[in-house]
Amino acid sequence: MAFIHHLETLVPEISYPQEAASEILSSRSASDRTKRYIRKVYSESGIDKRHSVVPDFLQSEGGPGLFIGEDGSAKEPTTGERNDVYVREAKKLIPEIARKAVANCPGVESADITHVITVSCTGFFNPGPDLLVIDALDLSPKVQRYHLGFMGCYAAFPALKMAAQFCDLDESATVLVVCLELCSIHLQNKDDLDSIVANSVFADGAAAAVLSARPPVKGARAYEVNQFACNLAREGIEDMAWDIGDHGFNIVLSKYVARIIGAGIKGLIEEVFSGSELTADDIGRWAVHPGGRAILDKIETSLELTPEQIQASRETLAAYGNMSSATVLFVLASILANDSTKDGEAVCAMAFGPGLTIETGVFNAVLA
Repeated sequence: MAFIHHLETLVPEISYPQEAASEILSSRSASDRTKRYIRKVYSESGIDKRHSVVPDFLQSEGGPGLFIGEDGSAKEPTTGERNDVYVREAKKLIPEIARKAVANCPGVESADITHVITVSCTGFFNPGPDLLVIDALDLSPKVQRYHLGFMGCYAAFPALKMAAQFCDLDESATVLVVCLELCSIHLQNKDDLDSIVANSVFADGAAAAVLSARPPVKGARAYEVNQFACNLAREGIEDMAWDIGDHGFNIVLSKYVARIIGAGIKGLIEEVFSGSELTADDIGRWAVHPGGRAILDKIETSLELTPEQIQASRETLAAYGNMSSATVLFVLASILANDSTKDGEAVCAMAFGPGLTIETGVFNAVLA
């Protein structure tokens, strides 16, 4: 048995209203048709604002930046230049969220941490994020460290599964999971559909989870880990993918992704609950990774959910956009913090990524 004792979230201070982002990106295109399409995609995204480590487009900043050249024109930064920003900002955000996660976790201190799992797909450096956590919390060098890289939006689930397995094997284990994604550094100044859609949804954020086998302390709000399941929708293997180019990551994000997920999700959910005492009807709320508004619409329709059951996902999308692996932890944190969440209430979380991978987990709210 494992419990998620605390979920911590963090976003950069800089944010851009979606309407302003639409105007910025459309102004960088020479095609009137593309300008109209950008405005349409952004206005229908279900997003109000997104956070970013990139200050280039703030009116108060001015001057050259990652995406703006010395002469004020649009600049296409190299992958190395983008990764430099990732390293600089990761060294600020990872220590901050690690410290906050432990400081705000009832009954847990830094000295209790036995395992650290870091997750990111938007940048690389070594010694890496795991060592930043060790140094930020002054942990023992004997703490076990793991990094999950380049998996995408579903990567929080392998991290949580790994953490739960550590807790199952060792009742004294306390695991800190940290997800950091700086998607905005991979903005693409291209007019193709995949780039426009990716530019319209992705954002920056970090989230952390603290897990152990110990029951939550009195007065805490936590989750009991119930079960996990995963599957592949191989018909979508070419519809969600990315590789590393000379100018950042080249992202494929087909408009068919939502349709493929919607068509296959009911069968997967049936598999999740096969052999379990739970059924889909027992789920109070659904923490769906808000990869985009169309995905949430398809999930809601396919699983015949009420708007209230998926509300936390829509609110997360509106306030933050798609922060890749960190996003589903934002949704789970929102549900747990909601006063209407009941003790023992079952929450089914899910996220999607390249493959086309579908990961799910069932968690029971614990109001100790």
